[in-house]
Amino acid sequence: MFTLPYTLILGSASPRRQQLLQGMGFEFIIRVKEVEESYPPDLETTEVAEFLARKKAEAQRKDLKNELLITADTIVALEGEVLGKPADYNDAFGLLRKQSGKKQTVFTGVCLLTQDDEISFTVATDVFFRQLTETEIRYYLDHYQPYDKAGSYGVQEWMGYVGVSRIEGSYTNVMGFPTAEVYEALGRFAL
Repeated sequence: MFTLPYTLILGSASPRRQQLLQGMGFEFIIRVKEVEESYPPDLETTEVAEFLARKKAEAQRKDLKNELLITADTIVALEGEVLGKPADYNDAFGLLRKQSGKKQTVFTGVCLLTQDDEISFTVATDVFFRQLTETEIRYYLDHYQPYDKAGSYGVQEWMGYVGVSRIEGSYTNVMGFPTAEVYEALGRFAL
């Protein structure tokens, strides 16, 4: 473990990101600014999450004192289409049905920003779903909260336990915060 010469700020309201950063042993303050999660339509799928993470960081740049801000954004890509957070029950159902029996890629973009320096990167993880029944999808939607999650599922919940047959890459990335890569990047700011 290392010491940071900054107050660490997490620019995310995500309880999963908060839990993971805390689990990494860091003390931090949460400071979130609402940012429209839009991006240029011609942006490559592999670039969307990092673009949005940097956009969230940029919204707080002028507020930084002796602070290190971490922002992140996660998207799910399936056959070249970006699957964001569902708007409602029917949207969530459709997104899960679309992913059933297929491989998708979870991209998390991360930005670390101080007054003088910026590091941003993207981590990709392939997630393979087994074939899901309509009953299974409805059970998940009726008993869990998929509405704040890209692709309509949390790998750390029931759908991840029974619907995901395998993962290639970082498990915590699928949760929305690639801890090993974030830790390594934070080390570049250490004393």
